[in-house]
Amino acid sequence: MSPSSAAFAEGKILVTIDDRVGIVTFNNLDKRNAMSLEMWQGLGEALTALRDDPEIRVVVLTGAGGKAFVSGADISQFEQSRHNAAASEAYAERSAAQRALLAAYPKPTIACIRGFCLGGGLQIAMLTDMRFASEDSQFGIPAAKLGIAYGHDGLRNLVSLVGPSQARLLLYTGMRIDAAEALRIGLVDRMMAADELMPATLDIARSIAGNAPLAVQAAKITIAEVLKDESRRDMDAIKRIGDACMDSEDFREGRRAFMEKRKPSFTGR
Repeated sequence: MSPSSAAFAEGKILVTIDDRVGIVTFNNLDKRNAMSLEMWQGLGEALTALRDDPEIRVVVLTGAGGKAFVSGADISQFEQSRHNAAASEAYAERSAAQRALLAAYPKPTIACIRGFCLGGGLQIAMLTDMRFASEDSQFGIPAAKLGIAYGHDGLRNLVSLVGPSQARLLLYTGMRIDAAEALRIGLVDRMMAADELMPATLDIARSIAGNAPLAVQAAKITIAEVLKDESRRDMDAIKRIGDACMDSEDFREGRRAFMEKRKPSFTGR
């Protein structure tokens, strides 16, 4: 990947760099950024490249064109790839690695949502650490209108964000909700005017990128463990990252910067 930009999935997944922030853009304009299997593969390649780049501290996901984040799966592929249970399971397996990569991503992730965020697009957004949306965004999971069943992993994040009753309402009806309602029920974290969305998202991303990477990682790891059932929590992982923070050069730099009344310069070590 070049220092400033890269393309995957024949240009349908784009990556740009803004200082220490990696921006992944879904770029399938003819289909309102609907996800094909090739795009899932490209998303995994993009996320892996940004994960392995030591200069990148935060990743933002967004959609090109201003009309959609991701409008769902590319239904034109369903006749061949999801026509029955066995084919649908094989289809899900082909995107499972990319979803797992995003779910366990070691760096902070933000979904910057404008326009349609539906079905698989909402699933992607829910796998990120936080979701910011423009006032003209729309959200929904139209699975019941297509005869599709969502599995455990697809619904676990929805239920954890909005609760079981709101999840049932969205799934049973297949309804779309606007950004204000999404904010009210906890599906998104911030709502703002369309022209403010990306600048505000990048401001927050840069703020995160300026903090000590190990401390941010400690927060991410610990919150993930808190969300697990108590019997499945890895308390050793929490202790390891906590010890790494307290023994880090960044901790010493943070103390020095505070005493010297200057902005700290963190290296992630």
